[in-house]
Amino acid sequence: MTTPAILVIRLGALGDFVQSFGPFAAIRAHHPGARIVLLTTPPFADLARRSPWFDEVWSEGRPAWHDPRAVLGLRRRLRGARFGRVYDLQTSGRSSRYRWLVGLGVEWSGVARGASHPHDNPHRDALHTIERQREQLEAAGITAFPAPALDWLAADLGGFGLPPEFALLVPGASPQRPGKRWPEARFAAFAAASPIPCVVLGGKAEAAMAAQIADAAPGTINLAGRTGFAEIAALARRASFALGNDTGPTHLIAAAGCPTLALFGGDSDPALCAPRGPSVAVLRHVPLSGLGLDAVNAALAGILPPD
Repeated sequence: MTTPAILVIRLGALGDFVQSFGPFAAIRAHHPGARIVLLTTPPFADLARRSPWFDEVWSEGRPAWHDPRAVLGLRRRLRGARFGRVYDLQTSGRSSRYRWLVGLGVEWSGVARGASHPHDNPHRDALHTIERQREQLEAAGITAFPAPALDWLAADLGGFGLPPEFALLVPGASPQRPGKRWPEARFAAFAAASPIPCVVLGGKAEAAMAAQIADAAPGTINLAGRTGFAEIAALARRASFALGNDTGPTHLIAAAGCPTLALFGGDSDPALCAPRGPSVAVLRHVPLSGLGLDAVNAALAGILPPD
């Protein structure tokens, strides 16, 4: 008898995607012989394909509602796969509507109306993302939650000219939410005073900011625009510690095991979305622009081994 295929929905963003590594591993462990398909979006497709949790990764998970051809194409593909169960880890209004695209007779874990395995805790939105997803999966009968190994997320760092010891800085964040960014002048001052060289990470949009930090702190290495997810994880394993804003790379660095201090302002609540990992601390100051170097250094001292 053929085992029904399983669909997992996780569209993004990066921090949320990283915080679904645990649920991904739990779903795979619970359905060891099943064909598991992830429905996601293009930025995360390669990352998911590298992982050991999925047999297939589909990247067309966010078609425009005003494009009926794309929506109907996704519907045909979803129904053609004959899924037996769906784990909607996105649990958004969009992903809940996909229950109609998959077919109403398919088992559904999530918050969609009529779900066979609903996560109906009225206080679910007050839970941290990781606890909320775990409770959702428990409601669907999953009881084992193995720690997600990330050894598959590796890369060659030989071309970066790294020193024996270094710290990672993540000064970027959503450009639409400037309140999530500790001022770049503070990152520059931190780098200039750091006892070990700093490596600045970011996307192409943060290249100018990273260059200014590097210019203000001789010895700093600017890798903005030069790293993908695998390189970030590999750097995290090598780094002495990381200091970053509430943004996706900080979540990935923390999950990879690097001692990480995550900075929060008033735009997001760390109780709901703080990075998780073996050694993570959170420092919140409202507004974040008012956070001083002394407080940052004191918080870092709490997660670093004594000299």
